[in-house]
Amino acid sequence: MEKLAKTQYNRTDPDASLMVKPAHNLMAYNSQIAVDSKYKFIVASEVSSNNNDAAQLYTMAKLSKEIISVEKLTVVADTGYESAIEIKKCIDDNIIPIIPKANKQKAQEDKGFFIREKFVYNEQSDSYKCPNNQEIKKTNSTQTKGKKLLFNYRCSSTVCKNCPLRDKCLPQQTPYKQLFRWEHEEVIEEHNKRMQTDEAKAIIKQRGSIVEHPFGTIKRTLGWDHFLVRGIEKVSGENSLIMFSYNFKRLMNLIGIALFRKLLIALQNGNINTIKAEIAEYISRYLHIWGYIFKALIIFGFMKRNTRYIL
Repeated sequence: MEKLAKTQYNRTDPDASLMVKPAHNLMAYNSQIAVDSKYKFIVASEVSSNNNDAAQLYTMAKLSKEIISVEKLTVVADTGYESAIEIKKCIDDNIIPIIPKANKQKAQEDKGFFIREKFVYNEQSDSYKCPNNQEIKKTNSTQTKGKKLLFNYRCSSTVCKNCPLRDKCLPQQTPYKQLFRWEHEEVIEEHNKRMQTDEAKAIIKQRGSIVEHPFGTIKRTLGWDHFLVRGIEKVSGENSLIMFSYNFKRLMNLIGIALFRKLLIALQNGNINTIKAEIAEYISRYLHIWGYIFKALIIFGFMKRNTRYIL
């Protein structure tokens, strides 16, 4: 283990890593997918041996942006992808990430301590105001945490010692309050504000039906709930075949056999542009009909429940 510079090793598959999940702990791979919100096709997919999703956000977002050839892209992901560095990478590349903020300070708040949001940053003075309205000033000290450069802000120990709110702010042995601010913290502050908008909340609600549905279909309908090969190169190949199978099944559901045959003939003859308009019209009509049926089923279910209560 020391020679390999690893903390874990699987002789059956050296490339695999321990994946800790609520239901099980397995030596496995982390399969990432990006799904388009309109037609539900898998746009991009990659396999990683990293069990942490946080480092995968920009990689998948950038890959998706390149594949669909757009200048601007909006991506939505769950809290597992929340990473300040990854969010900044996305924004710098004209990608808008929609990721709900993880409540990492709940334990501290439940104990009665002030959370970070209670300390308000003043851009003009480059300082913070604490809940007792005292100034926490920037010092010359810095700290590097991973790839992040953090600036240090500190309150006077005399002020903190005589503060009536000290018990809610500091442990007994800590002489003063100090905060650390990332050099690009304003990017995250803007991101957090965006997450509070109605538009962002609406997009977050749609996430599960967009990206979780393909995994459900792949595992339950197609029967692929584990990889059959070993080694990340072979697993990546198998993963690509699985995602291709899903996309093919999705395409057949959208356009049907007859139109698919026309598509193959158009591809063979090198004039695919002649069939594009017909495919777009067919899919649009298909989605419209299913949207109508779905609404009708919701109304029927509502009427049925009401009738049951009346009876």
